[in-house]
Amino acid sequence: MNTKIMVAALAAAVAAGTAFADKVTLKSGSYLTGSAGDFAGEKLKFKSDELGDVEIPLEKIATLESAKVHVVKYLDGRSEEKVLTVKDGEVAVVDGGEAKKLDRKGVKELDPEKQAWKGSVNGNALLTRGNTVGETASVEADASRRWEKDRFTSNAGYYYAATGDSKQNKQKTMQRFEVQAQEDHFWTGEGFYTYVNGKYESDRIMDLEYRWRIGAGIGYQWFENRDFGLGKSSFNQELGMTYIWEKYRHLNCDDFATFRYAHHYKWDIAAVDGLAFAHNFEILPQVDDWTGNYLIDTDVGITYAFRANWQLVAKVEWDYKKKVGIGVKHSDIRYILGLGYKW
Repeated sequence: MNTKIMVAALAAAVAAGTAFADKVTLKSGSYLTGSAGDFAGEKLKFKSDELGDVEIPLEKIATLESAKVHVVKYLDGRSEEKVLTVKDGEVAVVDGGEAKKLDRKGVKELDPEKQAWKGSVNGNALLTRGNTVGETASVEADASRRWEKDRFTSNAGYYYAATGDSKQNKQKTMQRFEVQAQEDHFWTGEGFYTYVNGKYESDRIMDLEYRWRIGAGIGYQWFENRDFGLGKSSFNQELGMTYIWEKYRHLNCDDFATFRYAHHYKWDIAAVDGLAFAHNFEILPQVDDWTGNYLIDTDVGITYAFRANWQLVAKVEWDYKKKVGIGVKHSDIRYILGLGYKW
């Protein structure tokens, strides 16, 4: 092959690549060429030839020229593959060469995330020397995965604190460990599900040597990663039964059955990229002594992903136990501010 033919072939290949490149035209009149990616909420992922990977708000897009096939997941659990585009800030379906606005009333999400393990490890530490000598530290970790009809969640935490006016007379003011896990099964893909869960905890300051729990029940997922215009949010409620075995250091071992109510809420705040809010609540009253013995666990917190997978964590946790060890308070509040890594 001579040089002229090679040059001509190369020019043709470049021209063909340019001709078939995806193109986003913004309402400002500027445009980007490259490769269209998935929809992420109210944004389009786009690999620009000049800028690299970017996320473009749909409201800023005038037109999208792309033949990419996207996944449309509906509220009833169905999924379809369609060629989607954007026209005047709205997602549209390409049908017969025409772009028709996509009716999103029955749509749960576009291009749902692929099933994969998610989790995080968060920690904080404080060391003081001088008039006060002390150490405070905590480590929390969680892991979860969502399949089509199953969901697994787990978390663990260790909390330690000691303080005094010298190294010789420091006293432990917190030493707690807990780990729990739950498996949910969605019988129809969404909505109602059944669950089984378990938890272990010990707290030396509360005089608790151990507390084991195992339970089962039903739950309802009111919405999951649903975008109401302010960011994706999820909310579910649960009712069930739990059996508890516990031992306080200066009391005999005890075991009893409880009812269980819990709810969980999470909100990825669209107004601030990377900011998320979460709240969890759980109450377990003893079956034959509702007011005399019950447990409450609740927390509220925010996380802010500020760079890559790193995040700042701010959270308040409150535990209340009606029946406790000798000389021990019923309530514990933990204020946590730390740094974490998520995947």
